[in-house]
Amino acid sequence: MEKKRSRLHPASLTAQVGQLIKLEVQPLWQRLSGWALPRIEPATDVVSPLGWLLAAVVVALAVLGGVFGWQEARIAALMGALLLLLAIAFILGRSVFRVTLDLNRTRVAVGDRAVGGLEVQNASTKALLPVAMELPVGTSTAFFRIPRLAPVAVHEELFTIPTHRRAVIAVGPVRSIRQDPFGLLRRQIKWTEVQDLFVHPRTTALGGTSSGFIKDLEGEPTRVLSSSDVSFHALRDYVPGDDRRHIHWKTTARTGELMVRQFEETRRSHLAIALSTNTAEYVESDDFELAVSVAASIGLQAVREQRNLSVLTQAGPLRTQTGRNLLDDCTRVEGTARRNDLIDLSRTTNDAVPNASVFFLITGTAATPAQLRRASTHVPVGVRAFAVRCGTGAEPARASIGDLTVITVGQLSELPLILHQVAS
Repeated sequence: MEKKRSRLHPASLTAQVGQLIKLEVQPLWQRLSGWALPRIEPATDVVSPLGWLLAAVVVALAVLGGVFGWQEARIAALMGALLLLLAIAFILGRSVFRVTLDLNRTRVAVGDRAVGGLEVQNASTKALLPVAMELPVGTSTAFFRIPRLAPVAVHEELFTIPTHRRAVIAVGPVRSIRQDPFGLLRRQIKWTEVQDLFVHPRTTALGGTSSGFIKDLEGEPTRVLSSSDVSFHALRDYVPGDDRRHIHWKTTARTGELMVRQFEETRRSHLAIALSTNTAEYVESDDFELAVSVAASIGLQAVREQRNLSVLTQAGPLRTQTGRNLLDDCTRVEGTARRNDLIDLSRTTNDAVPNASVFFLITGTAATPAQLRRASTHVPVGVRAFAVRCGTGAEPARASIGDLTVITVGQLSELPLILHQVAS
């Protein structure tokens, strides 16, 4: 029987050879690129797009001049090369600065004055030529012209940062700039790190609203009777199994029958705030900013009174350990168009905080009564529930949808009075 001979296919052989070359060359290329890129990037980063364009034109003209013998192309390539060499002379040199970026306050409220200072000192033993420095502030960039500095000399610049809107503004890093007049080369040296400026939402004090919250030991008791708690209610007959420590001996001696103390169960105060970030529920962006301020004001008051607090949005919970943490996270809150509305947020919040005693649902005036009614169905029985509708310029109002108290707020300054009215 004749055996079949195996044949080598050119395509498969080429693929195998290519795979072998790849296995051998790839590790070598990775080592070479890992060694070369950190050394090449500092040189290539200084070349501007215009500089790269000029370099490409110089190479093209030199090739054309050499191939076709065009004298004009050779002269143009030489002039372009000289221009690049001249640009290099402008960025050469070493400056030794000691730069300090000082933000007077890293946390301010919307509308407050935010001031910063830039201090540049010559840390060398020689005088330094004038240099330009830039300071990124958010999406903008501030430029400072630093004059000639003698050894150990110091130059100071003051600047203000607009705080018209709630935001986390990245300030820095401070960079010194050396560039040629033609914009071909630009050398940057970073001297400081980035600092964050928190522009917190505007808040208002709510000192008069605490009377409506379910208080802890000194607060309002529930109607659930308990055999052991801290709020005394009445006396009852002794039942086998009762704790003898609760026997009221004076009444027992007077009546001749064992009598025990009956208590009312008290519930620990826990405030839950649900801030809706669904932009579909707000007519304008200012309405959403008002909602953030309302949530921050209520939450901050709870922190001041050392109450248990939980604040949630569709994006997740906010930190509430301290007032600063709460305001920092409120500053980062962003409104987005999303499918999860206030109904989903109400369900999520009450699932996450099942022991809440007071519940605030904060939304915009575009939220309908039907949505509010459906949201209130997720609030457990016995929990005081409020819905705050925020609309800039709206008239203050109060209504009820079932057990849900609905409040309309048009300005932040109206919040303390209307909360005091509904809490009393």
